[in-house]
Amino acid sequence: MTKRHLTIATRESPLALYQAESVKQLLIKQHPHLSIDLLGITTEADKRLDVTLTDIGGKGLFVKELEEALLDGRADIAVHSMKDVPMELPPGLCLPVIIQREDPRDAFVSNQYASLMQLPSGATLGTSSLRRQTQVRALRSDLALRDLRGNINTRLQRLDNGDFNAIILAAAGLKRMQFGSRIRVYLSVEQSLPSAGQGALGIECREGDETILALIAPLNHVMTAQCVEAERALCRRLGGGCKVPVAAFAEIHKNVLSLRGLVANRDGTRLLRVRHEGDPKEAHSIGKRAADELLQQGAEKILNEFQ
Repeated sequence: MTKRHLTIATRESPLALYQAESVKQLLIKQHPHLSIDLLGITTEADKRLDVTLTDIGGKGLFVKELEEALLDGRADIAVHSMKDVPMELPPGLCLPVIIQREDPRDAFVSNQYASLMQLPSGATLGTSSLRRQTQVRALRSDLALRDLRGNINTRLQRLDNGDFNAIILAAAGLKRMQFGSRIRVYLSVEQSLPSAGQGALGIECREGDETILALIAPLNHVMTAQCVEAERALCRRLGGGCKVPVAAFAEIHKNVLSLRGLVANRDGTRLLRVRHEGDPKEAHSIGKRAADELLQQGAEKILNEFQ
C-alpha cells in the first residue's frame, strides 16, 4: 500500500521548524507523490525559559511531547536535533535515520571581541550548557558565566541588547538559520568538544511501522549514523544527559572511526579525556570502550557531583 500522506511532529522554534521543513523537502524529493504536514508542538522546555534545563529535567523535555504524538498516532515521524535526544527511547519508538551532519562545532559569537581568549577578565559569557561551561572554565576561569536559554533569535537579541559580552552557540543552528555571518570564530574540538549528536538531525518513528521505515530509509547517512551511534553509546554507558558535562565527538577518515570523549568537573579544573579508534561498523563497542576508559580514570566520582 502506497502512503499518500505523512505528518511530521516538530517543536515550534524557528530552527526546529526549519529543520522539519528541510526533512519534508528531502522526503518529497524522494517521493513526489507524498503530501506532508508539519504538526508544531510547544514543548515543556520551550515554555519554561526562566529556569535551566538541568532544573526542570533535562533535554528530554524537548522531545517528550513529540514522542507522545508518535505514540498516540497524531504524527508519523518526529524530527529532532540529535543533541537533544535522550540516550534511552520510550518503548515502541526507534531512531532509524540520521541525516548527514552539519558543522558539529561550537561557535563564539560577540559584537565586541574576536575570540574567547580576547575577552577581558570578568566579561560575561552566555551559555546554558554545562558541557560548554566546564570546558570554558578550563580555558578561562576568570570569566563570568551566565545561563542563556531561548531560541537562536532570542539569544542573539540578548547579546545585541548588551546582556552579555559574548555567547556560545552550536554552529549548525546558526548556519541553518542563515546567521553564519554572526560567528566570530569556531571553537576547535580541543577547546570545546561537542555534545553527542551535535549538528545531526534524527528521524524518530514507531517501531515496526514498515511503510514509514521504508519511506524515510533513503535519508539515512551511514557515516553520520555510525559517528552518532559511537557518541551516544559513550554517553549512555556514563549515564550522560544534559545534567552532566559529558562530551563525545566521532569522525570517520579512510574507514577508521575516531571517537573523542570528555568528562569535566563543575569548575573545569579536572577534565578527563579519551580517544578510541576502530572499524565504523563497531561504532557501538568503540563508544562503550571509550566510556569504560573514562570510568577507569575516575569519571563516576566526577559525575556523582551532579546527581
